[in-house]
Amino acid sequence: MKDGNVPFLDLVTPHMEMEAELTEVFHRALRTAGFIGGPMVEQFERNFAEFCGARLSVGVSNGTDALRFALMGAGIGRGQVVVTVPNTFIATVEAITQAGAEVAFVDVDQQTSNMDPEKLREYLEETCTYNRAMGEIIDPRKGLPVRAIVPVHLYGQVADMDPILDLAQHYRLVVIEDACQAHGAEYFSQRQQTWSKAGSMGKAAAFSFYPGKNLGACGEAGAVTTNDEDIARQVRMLRDHGQARKYYHDVEGYNGRLDAIQAGILTCKLRHVARWNQQRRECADRYKRGLSPLTDSLVLPNQSSRSVYHLYVVRHAQREELQAHLADNHIGTAIHYPIPLHLQNAYLDLGFTKGDFPVAEKLASEILSLPMYPTLQPEQQQRIADSIRQFVPAQTVLAA
Repeated sequence: MKDGNVPFLDLVTPHMEMEAELTEVFHRALRTAGFIGGPMVEQFERNFAEFCGARLSVGVSNGTDALRFALMGAGIGRGQVVVTVPNTFIATVEAITQAGAEVAFVDVDQQTSNMDPEKLREYLEETCTYNRAMGEIIDPRKGLPVRAIVPVHLYGQVADMDPILDLAQHYRLVVIEDACQAHGAEYFSQRQQTWSKAGSMGKAAAFSFYPGKNLGACGEAGAVTTNDEDIARQVRMLRDHGQARKYYHDVEGYNGRLDAIQAGILTCKLRHVARWNQQRRECADRYKRGLSPLTDSLVLPNQSSRSVYHLYVVRHAQREELQAHLADNHIGTAIHYPIPLHLQNAYLDLGFTKGDFPVAEKLASEILSLPMYPTLQPEQQQRIADSIRQFVPAQTVLAA
């Protein structure tokens, strides 16, 4: 903050602190010419699986490929419907449609911004029809069987998985977690009476290591976690042109491999991510203390699980004005995400209209992401809170 700015994200400081360690990864790759696959990738896969509480992890080129390959590895594709939420990054739906499946949306919970299990139940039991002869749930818009659910652990908080998994089990649906924003996040299962990590609860899960993530590469990278050896085997083939062994192609695959250098960098960073996540939680606590007096008009994040606060997202009815006010005070912000996917031009052919998912639409008009990263300093957060306090009372009086 030497120049008086509070950036939305600081990717420079942690990399400078780890410069020698990260540079050694590059030197190791140069000395061995091990650029694709090999020991560095295998080591990261083992370490990341352990970190997530899963048996297996398969490194891939990015988070979108991770979700697409996880779906395909689980047998999800053409002629099937996958249910997810409309308030997420477009990659969630890209992965579904590019796997060949059709997408259906259910609305989200206003408190958590994650999939609302009750809306999922309504969709499955009241919107869909049941084909007794086939034992299938049929989506009426598509006339196709529903096969999978993709809950998104948005902003670093795990979706309410117990009821989602119960519904999936009852209707024989596959659950693939979109954990791209939830590295290390945990969920307390009432039915199992234990804490579970994101990436360990569904049939498989997808992670992104885009540089801004809690565990970020120095480029693009992703991974699939699973306890299912068959899914892991399928993902390994899909990422490498469908090869079970070199030049023997069992299926048509993709070029979706994880670079060894990125895997080595991620192995280094993985040793720090628990500490970084704890620092994010401390930042969230400071925000809560500083902003809680404003909760008559400013909605703070719900903390129903052990979030890792990939993003710290507040809500305000005059979001654009608040964002402009913070920009005038040299405080960076962002919006995740301004247009729900069912209203995006790319998906107009799905036939949804405004009003179909009112909670997601309301959130999209109010959400604002404040600066959140491990190196965010208390004095920076104090300045952010002071700036918001300057704005919110004036807007409250104006609205009254």
